[in-house]
Amino acid sequence: MTATAGGNEQILLVEDDDLVRRYVQNQLEQMGYRVTVASSGPTALEIVRQQPTIDLLFTDVVMPGGMSGRELGDAARRLRPDLKILYTSGYSEQAIVHPGRLDPGVKLLSKPFSRAKLAQKVRDVLDE
Repeated sequence: MTATAGGNEQILLVEDDDLVRRYVQNQLEQMGYRVTVASSGPTALEIVRQQPTIDLLFTDVVMPGGMSGRELGDAARRLRPDLKILYTSGYSEQAIVHPGRLDPGVKLLSKPFSRAKLAQKVRDVLDE
């Protein structure tokens, strides 16, 4: 599989930083994915409710607005137990896992990430 392997799945991208959100959306769309964006957990959860075609929730772990990425992931899984979830964070995996924010084994893509890493991690999670 090439480093920029893509697909045509529907991805819900949740990122509060406008520049990061636009960059990642652009990268994913160039790989062929259909991308819906949200800048907060509550907005993203409403999208999950309304769009049963979402294949992957790709969310930042630490977000303002009263709902973390982990809380969003948990709520989304209650609505759609089969939903694939990939978290991203600028914090190290240890910093996220140990305070109880994420469970061990949760799929995490650490920031900053390259296009190749983004492509590979998204494809790996979708293919599981």
